[in-house]
Amino acid sequence: MSDLKPLRLDIVSDVVCPWCYIGKHRIEDALKLVADVPVEVHWRPFFLNNWVPREGISREEYLTAKFGSVDAYKGIAGRVVAAANEEGLTYHPELVKRQPNTIDCHRLIHWAEARGKAAEMKQRLMELYFRDGGDLTDTNVLVQAAADVGLDADDVRKRLATDEDVALVSAQAQEASEKGISGVPTFVFAQKYAVSGAQPAEQLARAIREVSAEINAQAAE
Repeated sequence: MSDLKPLRLDIVSDVVCPWCYIGKHRIEDALKLVADVPVEVHWRPFFLNNWVPREGISREEYLTAKFGSVDAYKGIAGRVVAAANEEGLTYHPELVKRQPNTIDCHRLIHWAEARGKAAEMKQRLMELYFRDGGDLTDTNVLVQAAADVGLDADDVRKRLATDEDVALVSAQAQEASEKGISGVPTFVFAQKYAVSGAQPAEQLARAIREVSAEINAQAAE
């Protein structure tokens, strides 16, 4: 089956979006269901809360601004926690004390992509945030996360202290918004079909198979 043209799959998401955490698990399950289809995955940035300053804000301040109060989020959180549990994932909203601006997280994912480790970097950051209540505004936490997936800690620390790729990541996130992406995760197949939301793995697998068949039929014409 290696003569098939690979299907490009762009996954637009944010590391602090719980449905993106769930959606990442589902798309990875979907890829296992269609293991015979070659897929080239690209993780693309999105700022779920682009109004949060670079240094982050307290979780309490964030929940009050976004949902009206801390208590208002509890009902929503309960549903998301249950959905995460069904996927074998852990979400402890009560452990999250700080709401980050995620530009540095997306820079790490971008840098990890050059090493073929974007998915691992994304997973590590999401686990830190959702499972452990890690502070993604803390440079030491980010550096350790990068080291955990095999990136050079000293190199990452130096690069985080600069504006390297801030403009690039911001432009990619802006491009997603300009293309009409407002809810994440959004899965873009072959740069032409978009599926929004953390859809079930079977549905995502079907989309992968159908679009792959279409692009390969066109290539054969």
